Amino acid sequence: MSKSHQPIHRSGPSYPERKRGFTLIEVMVVVAVVGILAAIAYPSYLSQVRKSRRSDAVQALAQVQQAQERWRANNTTYNGADLSSAATGLKIVSGTTVTTSYNLPTGFYDIALGTASAAGYVVTATGAGSQASDTGCSTLTVTVANGTATNTPTACWSK
Repeated sequence: MSKSHQPIHRSGPSYPERKRGFTLIEVMVVVAVVGILAAIAYPSYLSQVRKSRRSDAVQALAQVQQAQERWRANNTTYNGADLSSAATGLKIVSGTTVTTSYNLPTGFYDIALGTASAAGYVVTATGAGSQASDTGCSTLTVTVANGTATNTPTACWSK
């Protein structure tokens, strides 16, 4: 006798073939996790961007300090009237005989030079645009008095 090939029939419930892929619930969980991570990371990212932009202000203030010292080496007083763009590399926005203001090319800071005397001067970098929301560091100031420079606020000046 020969055996014929007959299909095997099993008794019991039949199960449909399972399809592969992601369910809507699984996708929603992944989207929620990504959203939570983004909500935590984005403010930290913005804080680091603001901190890195401070270097523009620090560099500009250093250029003004160097220009002031070059001027003072040849004159009896610091120069509060004119720090030309040739001397500092800064773009002049407006100026008077008392205060000269500069807008950095990046647009993130405005530099203002206060009244200068024989003993010193004050130069300030004020955050502009999105940099104005740099909490606690929106204004950086260099005060030079009797040859000593003081940077404020001290926490905003990286060494």
